Amino acid sequence: MQTSYIEIESREELLPLLVEGDCLRHYAFQAIRFDERAACCHYEDCLFIGCRIPDVMRPMIGEGCYEIPAMEMPFKVFPPKLYAAHSLYSGYDPTDERTFETCYDTRVYRHYMACGRNARCIRESLARCLHDHSISNALHDLIGQFDERRPVAIMGGHALLRTDPTYLQIATIAKRLTEQGVVMMSGGGPGAMEATHFGAWFAGRTDEELQEALDYLSSAPSFRDEGWLSSAFRVMRRYPRLYDGCSIGIPTWFYGHEPATPFATHIAKYFENSIREDGLLALAKGGVIYAPGSAGTMQEIFQDGAQNHYETFGCASPMIFFDTAYWQSQMPVYPLLKSLTEQGRYRNLMLSITDDVDFAVREILSFVQYKK
Repeated sequence: MQTSYIEIESREELLPLLVEGDCLRHYAFQAIRFDERAACCHYEDCLFIGCRIPDVMRPMIGEGCYEIPAMEMPFKVFPPKLYAAHSLYSGYDPTDERTFETCYDTRVYRHYMACGRNARCIRESLARCLHDHSISNALHDLIGQFDERRPVAIMGGHALLRTDPTYLQIATIAKRLTEQGVVMMSGGGPGAMEATHFGAWFAGRTDEELQEALDYLSSAPSFRDEGWLSSAFRVMRRYPRLYDGCSIGIPTWFYGHEPATPFATHIAKYFENSIREDGLLALAKGGVIYAPGSAGTMQEIFQDGAQNHYETFGCASPMIFFDTAYWQSQMPVYPLLKSLTEQGRYRNLMLSITDDVDFAVREILSFVQYKK
């Protein structure tokens, strides 16, 4: 029978458990720095993941316990929770662009590139795997708080400019869905991904405020422009979040030259892009909206199509293509999928295509709010 472990991720959660003479069973302690007080208890069938354990405590660790020691790396090997803007960009000062070069995210990316995308050093590759496992664990803990159809993803290219009309349309879709309790997700980068979280951030505010903020962001249209990141932080400070919801960006250091959007309230940043891609589509059980993109977005479309065809994760969900001309002519994937579905080569695909924000919102909500 599989053991269910209670996860302890902070000293605040640990301290109430420390009662003299008690035996703690079936706990998973993550990145905890224990001190002598922890020696008052016995431990059985516990996991110690990236913890600091004093010598006085070791005699109290009994049968069935496993320890994965902490590893000294330039990144957090066992992050107990998802990143946020303040932690991923720790050390960055929006008033001084030079600080981007020394912030946590940049330091990790440089280390990652220096060791190679496919690290040959077993210590490095192990540390990356452990990091990504911790991120997946924290991500599933967060997603588990919601109905499985609440997460909805918007996929699209990183090159979409803040000045492009599609950017505002995507932001508006995300804003309206968030206001209806949807958890917005994306690949967590710039372009269409940023527009998703920008819109979610403005849930509860007026469309006029959304436009005002976008006008400010448009001074740096591309993530390659100076001021792209600092303008986002300034907008966040000027317009604090009003809606008590969350949006989840899932970026990767594989594309670390593209900065992660700080508008996402939770950032699940991975080393392995394949884990990130599969996880994002697997979690978006409320459906996926496809904004214009290139090769990466095409990959996601067919991966999503396969998951829906086989109902890999228990159900199929909507695939909505936003921008008719793009998906019909420039990247004619929609007619292909439609034809293959009509031929019976694909099953369970819920396809639609539109240029209308209201239609996209209605299609998602009709599925998310549907109860069997």
